[in-house]
Amino acid sequence: MNGVSLLKCICDETRFEILELLQKNKELCVNDFVEKLEKDQPLVSHHLKTLKKCGIVRSRDEGKKAMYTISNNQLSELISTVTKTSKKIPILCSDDKCC
Repeated sequence: MNGVSLLKCICDETRFEILELLQKNKELCVNDFVEKLEKDQPLVSHHLKTLKKCGIVRSRDEGKKAMYTISNNQLSELISTVTKTSKKIPILCSDDKCC
């Protein structure tokens, strides 16, 4: 996967929120995401499927639940870095259509 492909996979608000939660909590199930993100289960499942297909997250079965985690430490560090860096950058554009 090249850099552009990686960014396309994570460049969605819900997917990035999922990754931020995983970066902080290490492992969560679908119901955890639904509760924390206050989004519908089918939407969360769709985004988890996309992230899994891209190789960004992996899952393991725990009874009837699938537990999700970020697939490797470099991706976890990337999410953390992007989150920290975004808080340090001054707002350059106030136009919602800009970015």
